[in-house]
Amino acid sequence: MSSYGDAGKAYIDWCANMAESFDIDVPWIMFKNWGGKDPHRTAEDVAYSVARFFQTGGTFQNYYMYHGGTNFGRTAGGPYITTTYDYDAPLDEFGNIAQPKWGHLKELHKILKSMENSLTNYGNVSEVDLGHSVKATMYMANDSSSCFLTNTNTTTDAIVTFRGNKYNVPAWSVSLLPDCQTEEYNTAKVNVQTSVMIKGKNKAEDEPIALNWVWRAENIDDALLAKGNFSTNGLVDQKIIASDASDYVWYMTRLDLDQSDPVLSNNMSLRINGTGHVIHAFVNGEHIGSHWATYGIRSYEFETKIKLMQGKNIISLLSVTVGLQNYGPNYDKWSAGLIGPISVISTKDDETVVKDLSSNKWSYKVGLHGWDNKFFREDSPYASASKWESNYLPTKRMLTWYKTTFKAPLGSEPLVVDMQGMGKGFAWVNGHNIGRTWPSYGASEDGCSDDPCDYRGEYSDRKCVTNCGQPTQRWYHVPRSFIEDDVNTLVLFEEIGGNPSLVNFQTVVVGSACGNTHENKSLELSCDGRPISVIKFASFGNPEGECGTFKQGSCESKNDALSIVHNACVGKESCIIDVSEKTFGLTSCGNIMKRLAVEAVC
Repeated sequence: MSSYGDAGKAYIDWCANMAESFDIDVPWIMFKNWGGKDPHRTAEDVAYSVARFFQTGGTFQNYYMYHGGTNFGRTAGGPYITTTYDYDAPLDEFGNIAQPKWGHLKELHKILKSMENSLTNYGNVSEVDLGHSVKATMYMANDSSSCFLTNTNTTTDAIVTFRGNKYNVPAWSVSLLPDCQTEEYNTAKVNVQTSVMIKGKNKAEDEPIALNWVWRAENIDDALLAKGNFSTNGLVDQKIIASDASDYVWYMTRLDLDQSDPVLSNNMSLRINGTGHVIHAFVNGEHIGSHWATYGIRSYEFETKIKLMQGKNIISLLSVTVGLQNYGPNYDKWSAGLIGPISVISTKDDETVVKDLSSNKWSYKVGLHGWDNKFFREDSPYASASKWESNYLPTKRMLTWYKTTFKAPLGSEPLVVDMQGMGKGFAWVNGHNIGRTWPSYGASEDGCSDDPCDYRGEYSDRKCVTNCGQPTQRWYHVPRSFIEDDVNTLVLFEEIGGNPSLVNFQTVVVGSACGNTHENKSLELSCDGRPISVIKFASFGNPEGECGTFKQGSCESKNDALSIVHNACVGKESCIIDVSEKTFGLTSCGNIMKRLAVEAVC
């Protein structure tokens, strides 16, 4: 910051004040977390925000984020960050163009680039109120001029006169006039296609519908006997123990009780205070319960009933992190794992006895036996068939490894593995760790709506969300570079219990392409390398609805739009249609803005 002097400090102050002024009550560093809904910010609203930024003097726009990606292995970092990561970006996790956002922003960038001279040459800048919530901003340089028209009303479109010309400025939109005369772009008028992505079946030759699985249990014998890598008095932060080598750390201690010990009773429980994200508790070799906190919970208390016996008892606790804290004040000092106290609580004759085990001698073991011995690699001594069980397939069994083989799916489209039915764990394809999996963690039921998403008005992380009540992440990216030409191996580590019989591979393709383009523009439809097979809907006039629910409006072109689009597009990988009365014939729409709505099936 010192390199920028007082100006840099002033800019940071301005950014902070602006962020606080919105009072949005969410972090300004955002990501999708386990348990979260699918975010969606419309192309119209993103374009509106960008155009407004430049209209008010901005010169450099940064997107968060523009290209999505995948957090393979344990690279997700911060707490509860999902393996998939594109946050509704213009280029998705797989590198696919996410239409209409990508195309709509591309057109905006093109127009802004053409206005660069006017916007950056520090000429005269003026603003005029045109009424109806519309303001015009004029940038006048020596040899060029460019203008913006903005309608900040969230419900009402406006027709205004500016410099002798009439302009239709929809609610919550910005019109760009590079020469202060001709509207070349409006943020609310999306003229590019909407691509509906679907998951297609694996079409590998002779591939069975269901995969054939073998399995083996994770060996936890040492942990249940409290045999660790080292021991110390007291509880140690999981970050220190694991040194980022694993999500998994065993905390183990022995508890000797004689007959007269006041904590010994028929009503006992184990109370654990932790900051790890997941805990699996075992007492004397028996699993007594598991617990996981929700995103945003820094510490928690987990209590479950236990039975202890006179003499030696062993408590084994598997603490699991899902990334570590990566932002916030003093985030490096946030603890992880089981910080304590860890206590046995006993109630007898209305008397409560607490035995604090926090200062006991604790043994620690980092990682998993199967991970250490590379169960997921074919060059491992444990890869041979004799090391795996095949006579039956256990389901809903925690701490279990599953393995199967599959043939390479045909084509070049992005590949995903559908983890439906599984609980939580990790997955490997041909030895490559494709990331943490947690398909059983569902988003909350509330917040979604069946109504069309309205781009108008201030955006928040609660607006236009989808996937309520569904798994936060069900599909996991498998790069084609991980795939062999013939037989491939998939290995799953299941932590909490699941059913692998539903797991299968699918490809991500464009299922349908829609357009809702304004008159005197061109609509390009593309199935991304696959042919257009059917035109499901086409109407030129004032069609209603959105992709998948289009219907004819109150006025229609003289010629049959469906036949015209069918002849222009079916059988082709892409087509371009001139949206005008010249193409579709006269309409009875009068002076209203006419549009062409199309739904094409790929």
